Amino acid sequence: EEKALLIEELKEIGMIVDENTGEWEAVPEQQSPTADENDLADKFESYEERSDMLKTLKHRYQEIISALSKMDGSGYGICEVCGAPIEADRMTANPAASTCKAHMNN
Repeated sequence: EEKALLIEELKEIGMIVDENTGEWEAVPEQQSPTADENDLADKFESYEERSDMLKTLKHRYQEIISALSKMDGSGYGICEVCGAPIEADRMTANPAASTCKAHMNN
């Protein structure tokens, strides 16, 4: 479910550039053409904001893909740093968690 939601959010602010690598690129908001410097500056700022949002969504999307692949194989719910089981409350809060609480900021 979250994967599908993330794809929709990504499509709202960007377009996929390469299906094989999962590379996305932000696209500017649709606005009428203008030559006004202020409007151009606003468009650039909006594009930068969309690029930042895209990076965040893309990172989360990759986490989801990784978690789903672990579910198909092994390793889901196991800390990638220490190999211990990830706490149940952490997995409930973030089903794509790849580390236990002790290593969540590594």
